[in-house]
Amino acid sequence: MKFHIISRTDKLSNELMATAKDYLEDFGMEWNEESPDVVLSIGGDGTLLHAFHKYSEKLADVAFVGIHTGHLGFYADWKPIEIEKLVLSIAKKEYEVIEYPLLEVSIHYQNLDDPAVYLALNESTVKSPDVTLVMDVFLNESHFERFRGDGLCMSTPSGSTAYNKALGGAIIHPSLQAMQLTEMASINNRVFRTVGSPLVLPAHHRCALRPVKAPDFMVTVDHLQLLHKDVKSIEYRVADEKVRFARFRSFPFWQRVHDSFIDSESSE
Repeated sequence: MKFHIISRTDKLSNELMATAKDYLEDFGMEWNEESPDVVLSIGGDGTLLHAFHKYSEKLADVAFVGIHTGHLGFYADWKPIEIEKLVLSIAKKEYEVIEYPLLEVSIHYQNLDDPAVYLALNESTVKSPDVTLVMDVFLNESHFERFRGDGLCMSTPSGSTAYNKALGGAIIHPSLQAMQLTEMASINNRVFRTVGSPLVLPAHHRCALRPVKAPDFMVTVDHLQLLHKDVKSIEYRVADEKVRFARFRSFPFWQRVHDSFIDSESSE
């Protein structure tokens, strides 16, 4: 079995990386950065996002494991003191692979034939470089609303606990094939109206955002942020690809929600 490790690069994370690498190689596993079977992420959820995007073109062949060296994360759920137990489980292949849905982001340009296509593990956001974002929202090619406000966020089920939650969106179990559109400070008065609530869209639905005025937008895909110019539309759908996690023990999603947001002692 081939493996690779990505560290947050702080002292503790680097020490754990060195320890895990030595253990796994002692068990006859091969360090292989180009085509690993398992990728260990040591740090936090942000470190795993970096790992995901590094291997976004090899998702069918790679399973991720997260070790947190800070607070408990939704993707990084192993503790540093459990490193030996984790390594033994990997070496003995005592794990199952679970899959979570992803978001496909396609950005179409006014003067280009081919769109820029990205995959998001958590979410994609759209904001205007100016004060107010003005976008027509289309659902399955039918005009739904004209949005005016700070921005829009489309999240995956596993990403629903991240920025989406901070915006007042619902928490969605990652077994559901869906995506969620959440508003950022929409303008609602007697002249301008939006639905004002998050929209949970099933996998067979499509959502397109089309500019009303300015064609330049700040678009994020997880931790990546870029200014896109001359945008014709931004289209979202539940991706065909899925992210794969190596699961070595039961850790129910709702238990993670409880431990992360309700029971503060469990995240220490």
